[in-house]
Amino acid sequence: MTTISGPVAGPGPLDIAAIPDQRAAPARSGVEAHGVGRIPEADRTAGPRDVVTILLGSNLAFSVVVFGWLPVAFGLGFWASLSAVAVGTVIGTVMVAPLALLGHRTATNNSVSSGASFGVLGRMVGSFVGLLLCLGYTALTVWTGGEALVSAVGRATGVPLGDGAYAVGYGLLAVLVTLAATYGFHLLVKLNTWIVPVVGASLALGLLAYAGSFHSAAQPGPQSYLLGSFWPTWVLALVASGIAGPLSYVTLLGDWTRYVSDAWHPRRVLRACATGLMLGLLVPTAFGVFSAVATEGTGARSYVAGLVAAAPAWYLPLLVVSAVAGSVGQAGINLYSMGLDLDAILPRLTRVQSTAVVALVSTLLVFLGQFVWDAESAVTTFVLILTSLAVPWATITLIGFFRARGRIDADALQVFNAGRRGGRYWYHRGWNINATTAWVIGSVAGVLANSTDTFTGPLAAWVGGVDLSVATSALAAAGCYLVLERFRPSAR
Repeated sequence: MTTISGPVAGPGPLDIAAIPDQRAAPARSGVEAHGVGRIPEADRTAGPRDVVTILLGSNLAFSVVVFGWLPVAFGLGFWASLSAVAVGTVIGTVMVAPLALLGHRTATNNSVSSGASFGVLGRMVGSFVGLLLCLGYTALTVWTGGEALVSAVGRATGVPLGDGAYAVGYGLLAVLVTLAATYGFHLLVKLNTWIVPVVGASLALGLLAYAGSFHSAAQPGPQSYLLGSFWPTWVLALVASGIAGPLSYVTLLGDWTRYVSDAWHPRRVLRACATGLMLGLLVPTAFGVFSAVATEGTGARSYVAGLVAAAPAWYLPLLVVSAVAGSVGQAGINLYSMGLDLDAILPRLTRVQSTAVVALVSTLLVFLGQFVWDAESAVTTFVLILTSLAVPWATITLIGFFRARGRIDADALQVFNAGRRGGRYWYHRGWNINATTAWVIGSVAGVLANSTDTFTGPLAAWVGGVDLSVATSALAAAGCYLVLERFRPSAR
């Protein structure tokens, strides 16, 4: 019998043999049976190219394109919007890409892997953050994709479409997304293999479709800036449309890299994630900036509706294809990740059962988004708040990973899933108080540094309304965690 040394709060030493590794799960066909248990090496058949494919294909969705519209909606011109998106994406990718190494090292998802820093129960912080991130982005994907689908069909047929038609469109996409997420990893990889060329070509043809109404030299007046002046508005766009994109993947990357064999060098995995994030996010958001400038002044109720209204007739079928395929790719990976996170919180549920639960909740949010909330304010607010929660979690997890030089006891992470207690990551009743405290302080600091048209935190007001939430939350979390570890080291 193999045991783990360390503080044990159970009746005896931890029995690793009692931890299920799901070795009987099918690897390539049928519905994926793997949950957050450690993936056996025999089933880790993916490679870095699969990671690039899934990050490229899943981001070619209107829910990502719409983030290119936000800077234009904030009052920025084309070049200012494009620069905010580009610079923010680079910064975010540098911050987030190393998190891909967690799943590759532990063969489980990032939320469970964060138990090395937060504790085997404290890792629920990561599951909570992951659920909120994926819930918001799944709803946004079905929302924007469904609107594009219904609006394009309505314009092509000439039939006026009301709320009932939108409800049907949302329901159809929700069903397709749920099926893709339920089947799991290998189906999602296959779907994104053809989403990349199909939807990629549709976006490329979109440059031609909207070229006639595009004017890059048009500049808004100072009075149009959302936050009253250029630089606060540009920094808001940098965070909301640039940095927030990669940060939405802090818990997702391990979902894919856990399937990459140990035979691949970590440097290859890191490079694949950086490439996939950079290209996968820059291409659709840059198209969003271009199309938002080209379709300004249409008078449509939303960006997506304006995109459909301004499209030439020949481009409408491509909008339908992009709406369906892009939504399945993007919402599919988010719903899949949510199923894993809920499975990590409620181990008695299977991954399939967890996926069904979160699918219902996501669909409810879609209807609220369509019929209750204002699009621009809702998207901006949820992005900034979730970013403020994700940054300190990612910061602490990476500090713990690099302090341990990447050495993580993968079996000890599975204690909670096995219904046991103890092990080297048990800390204080399953929680690392230092890490959890630092996350709370970092999150609060981030929210207090947010700056939008509806809320300006005191830290943002102190620097003239500039949103410094990313830097503030990261520095506050890192400083607090390192100080606490220095004067009251966590028991291991």
